[in-house]
Amino acid sequence: MQFSGRRKKLIGNFQNDLYDQCLQFYGQPPLENISLTEFETFAVERLKLLKTVENVGVSCVKNSEQYTKKLDAEISRISEYEKRRKDHISHFILRLAYCQTEDLRRWFIQQEMDLFRYRFNCLHSKHKTDFLHKNNLKYETVSAEEKKNLKDKLIASSYGLSGTKVEEHDVYKVPFQDALDLVRTRKVYLLAGNAYIPHHEIVTIVLNDFRTRLSKALAMTARSLPAVQSDERLQPLLSHLSHAYVGQDYSIQKNIGKISLEQIDALSGKSFPLCMRHLHKALRENHHLRHGGRMQYGLFLKGIGLTLEQALQFWRSEFVKGKVDADKFDKAYAYSVRHMFGKEGKRTDYTPYSCMKVILSNPPSQGDYHGCPFRHSDPELLKQKLQNYKVSPSGINQVCPTTSTHLTRFSTVCVKGFLKLNLVEDAGFSLNHPNQYFTESQKFLSGGRDIKKEVDMSQRNLRSSLEHKLQYFLDEIQELSDPA
Repeated sequence: MQFSGRRKKLIGNFQNDLYDQCLQFYGQPPLENISLTEFETFAVERLKLLKTVENVGVSCVKNSEQYTKKLDAEISRISEYEKRRKDHISHFILRLAYCQTEDLRRWFIQQEMDLFRYRFNCLHSKHKTDFLHKNNLKYETVSAEEKKNLKDKLIASSYGLSGTKVEEHDVYKVPFQDALDLVRTRKVYLLAGNAYIPHHEIVTIVLNDFRTRLSKALAMTARSLPAVQSDERLQPLLSHLSHAYVGQDYSIQKNIGKISLEQIDALSGKSFPLCMRHLHKALRENHHLRHGGRMQYGLFLKGIGLTLEQALQFWRSEFVKGKVDADKFDKAYAYSVRHMFGKEGKRTDYTPYSCMKVILSNPPSQGDYHGCPFRHSDPELLKQKLQNYKVSPSGINQVCPTTSTHLTRFSTVCVKGFLKLNLVEDAGFSLNHPNQYFTESQKFLSGGRDIKKEVDMSQRNLRSSLEHKLQYFLDEIQELSDPA
């Protein structure tokens, strides 16, 4: 990220020219030197911004009025020079972190496109025109006379276009192959190989250009990545960013001691995400889990409130039902449980795994039960699991073919499930962590209250009623599994 040998005057002129607008294609990399502290800070802030864009896109229909208002509230407008500088530098830092795999590139491109679309739509008409000219996007503007001649056809072929809008706003003429998305959805008028694009649809053409440029740039960055990774200062930072989780810290046990061992079976059917429900079922059936499963499930249980003493009792009582006696457990397995809680070895207090870590690290092999079922399970086995949870056949067919290629697919379905169950339009969150799933489920089932060890009869009745809604959600997953 350091570009030495440049004169300060040259860098200053470059930055003044680059940051005179609040939107850019990120075609030119930053030239200045930054500290490692700034490098990490900028990257984390950019990642939080993209996560916010993702969250709003999950809970609201993209490009809707509610979506725009939500982003307006969440994102401060980039209008100051320093903010534009940070936006520019942080984008290029995340390119280094998210160019490494196809999944990471796909996620990065999608969030950057959504952010770009939002910012472009916030520009005034004049600024949009300035942006097009500055980036050599020379789309031909239809003359007033031609607009008058084609007025009726433009109105008939373009959604939301009135006679007044045709007269007051620009209409662009581009080769139809550059507007295939609009042609496919029949939103534009075609004549002589050209598509006539209303002013409010030009963002689609610009976005296609942005996606093409960014995709090529990420491919080029991936080829040059080995040179960057050879720098021992940057390699750990970049590796961490691609697996980073920026939500709540579940290593801080706010609910410690509030979950009893007797509650675990019931909670697994109500509030555990599918990955943890799968591990719990495998443990109960086989009375054993391999190291990967014990780490993923053990840290999850730690995060929901199990104490070290409870965890030792839980794992010992289950393992002795199988081929491990109490003495062998104490010698071979108790150490790893204490290690999770930071009582052995380096005394590291381990954090429950985020969805990104579950998906991207330590894939399961034969005989393992950890990982993400939507990511790592065989399609046929996944179908069987969904059938066991009474998911409709049509819902299974829609979910299974696509979930393995989308890191956030299961999260999206979960959030939409919460929207349906709560009968609200905006859940206000996006699921990025199994423990977050549990926390949100418990809040919902208890009417927004914290988890309590003792549950009175009125809460039991409430939960019984809501369990019927949970079953309804499973039956209706076909609708919920459609991408946002």
